[in-house]
Amino acid sequence: MRNNLPQLEQFLGHSFRNRGLLAQAMTHPSFLHESGEIDGRDYQRLEFLGDAILGMLLAEILCLRYPEWDEGALSQLRSRLAGQDVLAERARTMGLGEYILLGRGEEQSAGRDKDSILADVLEALIAALYLDSGLGAARSLIERLFDELVASPQKLVLGRDSKSELQEFLSANGHSLPEYRLAEEYGPPHDRLFCFQILVNGQLVSEGLGKSKKIAQQAAAAQALEKMRPVAGPVA
Repeated sequence: MRNNLPQLEQFLGHSFRNRGLLAQAMTHPSFLHESGEIDGRDYQRLEFLGDAILGMLLAEILCLRYPEWDEGALSQLRSRLAGQDVLAERARTMGLGEYILLGRGEEQSAGRDKDSILADVLEALIAALYLDSGLGAARSLIERLFDELVASPQKLVLGRDSKSELQEFLSANGHSLPEYRLAEEYGPPHDRLFCFQILVNGQLVSEGLGKSKKIAQQAAAAQALEKMRPVAGPVA
């Protein structure tokens, strides 16, 4: 897989001065564990840095794009854009999975297409670009990947019935059905933005934004699924 890194650089339009950063960003911990590379590094530290860089640059992009929105609306959209499912989908548009170095176990369990791995690797790649050439390089990739979604937030939930998925998940795990509550409305009448909250057993679980109430509810359901699926226990 290391031989494919120049192809990834070509896609990025960026030639790394420190090729080791790119290799590190593409290395899953399982690969180092199985290969026994004592001095090797995986993507985890880069992912930590990339998460912070992504959040900051998305905030910058959204503030410039939507000067009339308040902090709550901006935060909600940034959170949705930086969600694991969206990051993984963006990584797939790059074909990022084919460049990842995986151990045999992860390879056999379809690790190249796991949302968690793809999202982590994309964040690591953002950090690698930043460390190699500064914020401009990281900003260029983020703008390229997120420009369409920033311009049309409703596309974040098209083609996915998160409300049905959430109801099935809650039912299967012994939770009560979700309660959808309209929290706020933003913007002028011709360009409204709705914020819906989801409560389960009276507890706030998630919030979502959308240009219509239906889209906002779907966005809130998608965020609830992302938060709750790793924790299959009951809501207090």
